[in-house]
Amino acid sequence: MFLTTVILNFIQIYTLLIFIRILLTWFQTAGWAYQGISFLSPITDPYLNLFRSLIPPLGGIDFSPWLAIIVLQVVGQLLVQVVSRGAYSFG
Repeated sequence: MFLTTVILNFIQIYTLLIFIRILLTWFQTAGWAYQGISFLSPITDPYLNLFRSLIPPLGGIDFSPWLAIIVLQVVGQLLVQVVSRGAYSFG
């Protein structure tokens, strides 16, 4: 259960970092936003690049972060379901 909690917390924090990165890209010309993006890029880009290779930007809009967030949420929900089923099978 501890490992599951750690993984779920990681998914939530990572999702938040991706979401913050999405918001910061709307303010790229501001110096403070650029600093945030340069801090978050090495953390989020390796994961986001997986989805960027699947979905190219459409009309200058990058939809890959949204797909990345959806996949993280699905993985988290699947993990919760697997753990909850496993907890009942040992009882």
